[in-house]
Amino acid sequence: MSVHKALTNHAKKLNSILTQYANLDRERELHIEEALSLYERGLPFATDNINSITTQMNKLSKQIENLPPRKLVTKEMVEEYANRK
Repeated sequence: MSVHKALTNHAKKLNSILTQYANLDRERELHIEEALSLYERGLPFATDNINSITTQMNKLSKQIENLPPRKLVTKEMVEEYANRK
């Protein structure tokens, strides 16, 4: 394989990972906002979807050095954040 092809394939792989990470990050934020909204209305909420996405993001962050891992979110974290707003 030529150096050019190897570099092109590497760049495509990095771009794919970055795109996946960004999409997951947006989705994670939406689920966090949903959990906050439910809590503020006194309705039950879960963090399972948030943490499932977080786990996927953290796997991707291990593949590229500069992608920050995200913390798993607990119900207490959602409640504390909502109460600070």
